[in-house]
Amino acid sequence: MNARPDWDLEMRALRLTAAIQDAGSITAAARRLGFSQPALSQQLRRVEERLGVALVTRVGRSVRLTEAGAMLAARARVVRAELADAFAAVADIAEGVSGHVRIAAFPSASSSIVPALLARMRERHPGIDVSFIEEEPPEAAGMLRDGVVDVALTFSYPDPGDPHGASVRGLASRGLFTEPVYAVLPAGHPVAAGGSAPLADLANADWIAGCPRCRGHLLAVCRAAGFEPSIRRETDNVIAVLGMVRSGLGIGLLPSIALASVGVPDGVRLLPTEPASPRTVHVVTAEGAQRVPAVAAALAALDDVVTDLGLAA
Repeated sequence: MNARPDWDLEMRALRLTAAIQDAGSITAAARRLGFSQPALSQQLRRVEERLGVALVTRVGRSVRLTEAGAMLAARARVVRAELADAFAAVADIAEGVSGHVRIAAFPSASSSIVPALLARMRERHPGIDVSFIEEEPPEAAGMLRDGVVDVALTFSYPDPGDPHGASVRGLASRGLFTEPVYAVLPAGHPVAAGGSAPLADLANADWIAGCPRCRGHLLAVCRAAGFEPSIRRETDNVIAVLGMVRSGLGIGLLPSIALASVGVPDGVRLLPTEPASPRTVHVVTAEGAQRVPAVAAALAALDDVVTDLGLAA
């Protein structure tokens, strides 16, 4: 037999030996396979010649499989079961009921949107394996480009020079919702008594900055208000920001979903900034990824979660 595989020959050998074993004779096997008896006999001879081994032996007026033929017939059942499983899996994927979706999202989304999304996917599509990793937008976009994740949640600000557009160039990005960003102030701060927080009135405050992109936004809005903020502390931890603000250690800016999963402590005021400084949350995939049924199922579930949470515009 050739060292290189001959799939047609090998599948024929499996098919013929299994049919002969199941049917009990060449004539019955030919009828089962839709061949004439001479045609099946000719195929059998060709297979035996190519394999260099007899697959059937005559016993009187009947035939039976040789040891080699019986071994192939037994393997044929394994192959048929594997093929059935493979095509059933493909059918499940085509129907969106199985597969694997890998999601990346930034921290405030991971504490608000992601739990609801994972629960919705488990409820709707228990056959789809969903994994999750927490990453800031630039890293999540890089993972998409590298094929490490399938779906990324990112965010952008309306600031001139905001890097979001460049980071997702060549990827498919759409806005999910736009949310307010609040000034987070100690309750005793002079500005906290009003209905909004004019940024120009906070020029002399000590500021708490977050991730690099959030820090960039803080710098942009403060500079637009005519001052350079004094950033004294930096943390991505929302609870830490609230604790520092409550202790009078600084003020900060936090988007609404960052506050959704934590209680705002006594002694802290949240006020809309003046001017407003909203943040847009995006879902990003590779171009054409929505044609993958499991990814499409995740995107549909995400849209429903955003609506259920009251975040959709």
